[in-house]
Amino acid sequence: MKKVAIIMGSDSDLPVVEKAINKLKALQVPCEAHVFSAHRTPNAAADFAKTAKENGFGVIISAAGKAAHLGGVLAAYTTLPIIGLPIKSSTMDGLDSLLSTVQMPSGVPVATVAIDGAENAAILAAQMLALSDDALAQRLSDMRAAMTAAVLEKDEALQKKLQA
Repeated sequence: MKKVAIIMGSDSDLPVVEKAINKLKALQVPCEAHVFSAHRTPNAAADFAKTAKENGFGVIISAAGKAAHLGGVLAAYTTLPIIGLPIKSSTMDGLDSLLSTVQMPSGVPVATVAIDGAENAAILAAQMLALSDDALAQRLSDMRAAMTAAVLEKDEALQKKLQA
């Protein structure tokens, strides 16, 4: 199975990124996390992206706050799918990160999830990998079924409470 790389612009992003790591582990998707800055270590970020495919990665999640150029830097050096994970910052409550991540020029796409949307970034990465992995596709389907059952149970409990 291909791996998912999670690249953080700073180790301060780890509390958010851990949610993606945990979701990928729950789905039995191998992943690695690294810290590379688009601005302070651009060569290291570029080197990672250039060799990611040959190193067994199938998708890269890029977690960054504020200027959030990391996803674009990684996307410039690989054809692997990049999922931008904008991190909430103190400056504009994460809107700056979201806009920096989503505004990519034509030909260099970065898919983008919600601000601090680490679990959705992990699920999207798993869905991409599941296109060629039937067992992973089944685990994703099972996860959806469990979510559906949980919501229906909550509705049933609410109906009982309201009728009491």
